[in-house]
Amino acid sequence: MDETVAEYIRRTVLKIPRSEIKTMLQKWGFLSEAQLQTINFGQIKENISQDVVQLCEENSADIKQAAVLDIIYSHIYPDKRVWHVYQMNKTGEETAFFDLMDFKKKFKRRLRSALKNVTINFREYEDNAIWIRIAWGTPYTKPNQYKTSYVVYHSQTPYVFISASVLKSNLPLLCQALVVAANYRDIREMELRGHSLNSLKDIVFKRYSQNFQSYYPRPLQERKVAPESDLRIVQENKNEKERIQSVNREVFGDGPQPKLEFAQYKLETMFRSDPKMDVLDKREPFRCLVKFSSPHLLESLKSLAPAGMADAPLSPLLTCIPQKARNYFKIREKKAFIPGSFVSP
Repeated sequence: MDETVAEYIRRTVLKIPRSEIKTMLQKWGFLSEAQLQTINFGQIKENISQDVVQLCEENSADIKQAAVLDIIYSHIYPDKRVWHVYQMNKTGEETAFFDLMDFKKKFKRRLRSALKNVTINFREYEDNAIWIRIAWGTPYTKPNQYKTSYVVYHSQTPYVFISASVLKSNLPLLCQALVVAANYRDIREMELRGHSLNSLKDIVFKRYSQNFQSYYPRPLQERKVAPESDLRIVQENKNEKERIQSVNREVFGDGPQPKLEFAQYKLETMFRSDPKMDVLDKREPFRCLVKFSSPHLLESLKSLAPAGMADAPLSPLLTCIPQKARNYFKIREKKAFIPGSFVSP
């Protein structure tokens, strides 16, 4: 067995929590049950990894088997990566029968026609998800197995999830191979990314319970505000809490929110002043960047109004994230300037 393969297997085993190593090796299926029985899984991980490598040596493992183990690990722990969402487009609305073998053949042929030093491995899962692992080389160097790109494609859908450690020059090659293999016309990156692959899928496949545009707040003058001295203040507060809960439910729904870690907003606006004042010599727009981050951003936003930290409903710029399937926004003024009015293209 090649030394680089042995080292890669050793490092992959070391990434796995010790309590899950045996289960993951069983899913791998490269080592027999009898071989697994010879490993003491109660010892330190370094010794376990050495024992695994020794057994792989007996079985003459190559990079293909090592890559499969890495795919299994990445499938179980997808949140270790940052995933970017892409959408493919067809010329028409026609749907073609999906042939997995044809997809694999076209993908490999397209990628290897542009770059010889590349390793490509596939693994299919029960939810029609095809996991693709690509290790990139150069015309003069072997593929780097420690800087890989991962692609998750659900057949019969236009969505692709890519986690890429790839040179900018190689990313177009990867996208071209996907378009050709899946029989689409083109592909574009959506303004949506995050660590939780399942939540990104929930958003683009509309598998969440969030509601939108169903609540229209009453005009300010119609809202009842009880004076502090009014004896009905307790009832008024109770009614307000019920209103907030109702609005929150209409906006966010009853179910759990998709997990995103951040949302980013780029603001571009012009400074307006009397021309006679001559405050600015240059008519350049002001730009600023606002980023909201949280271990679970949408659930955090959902809790703001009930906690009394924000008015209900929240700004649509915050609540529209799953609906628009994006967490990157650019906010510019409308062409026909109206003070206070902005658009997000």
